[in-house]
Amino acid sequence: MILIVMGVSGCGKTTIGEMLAERLKCDFADADSFHSQANKDKMHKGIPLTDDDRWPWLKAIRASIVQKQADGTTHVYACSALKHVYRDILRDGDKDVTFVYLKGTAELLKERIKTRKGHFFDPALLQSQLDTLEPPGADEAIEVDIMLTPESIVDTVLMEMKRR
Repeated sequence: MILIVMGVSGCGKTTIGEMLAERLKCDFADADSFHSQANKDKMHKGIPLTDDDRWPWLKAIRASIVQKQADGTTHVYACSALKHVYRDILRDGDKDVTFVYLKGTAELLKERIKTRKGHFFDPALLQSQLDTLEPPGADEAIEVDIMLTPESIVDTVLMEMKRR
């Protein structure tokens, strides 16, 4: 089983992803670690990534997913996966890949980003991500409101996974 915790910057992908991995007793990877240094430098400078910047990044994550599946291991990823086409690349028709969409208001996301320390993402890029976001439908992802506590979010995701 592969879980991809998705959403814009500041929604809690890493926190929730790490908690899910702990509860599922599996490994976790942040998709940011798959970005090239050039992509990280662009984001740090407040320059939005283009699709051409993202294709190699998405393909690297998909290759990791395929490897985890070949190993027979459950794995949790945190990845923005903002567009349907990005999620299509990550899923590649694979029913074993489940997306978890962390949804929140722009105001809450801005507040969270302002208080975050040591991250390369320029807070000015949030609006670009919100503009790019194509929210997944209920058939595409488990949707959870980030107003809930992290523990409640994880409980909700695990409960929804049992229903699917």
